[in-house]
Amino acid sequence: MITQSDKAEEFLQYTLHIILEDTDAIHIKRTVDELGTLYELQVASSDMGRLIGKEGKTIQSIRTLLRMIGSQNNERINLKVLEPES
Repeated sequence: MITQSDKAEEFLQYTLHIILEDTDAIHIKRTVDELGTLYELQVASSDMGRLIGKEGKTIQSIRTLLRMIGSQNNERINLKVLEPES
C-alpha cells in the first residue's frame, strides 16, 4: 500500500529532478516521529538559488504542496533544506 509519505517523497523527487541541474547531488533523508514526517534535503551549492527561488517562493511552494499531500491523511509533513557541503 502506498502511504502519503511515499507519495510526498515521490512528488519531492520528481519536482527536484525537474527544477535542479545537478540531480546526482540531491540527497533526501526522511525522519518519522510523533510530530509527523520531516524531509531533510541537501542539494549542490550551485542549485541552492534555483531551489529557493526569487524571494523564497519556489521552496515555499514545494513546502505548501507537501503539506497538502500530508493533510489528505491527517499527516504532518515538513521540509528542511540543509546547507550544502563545501
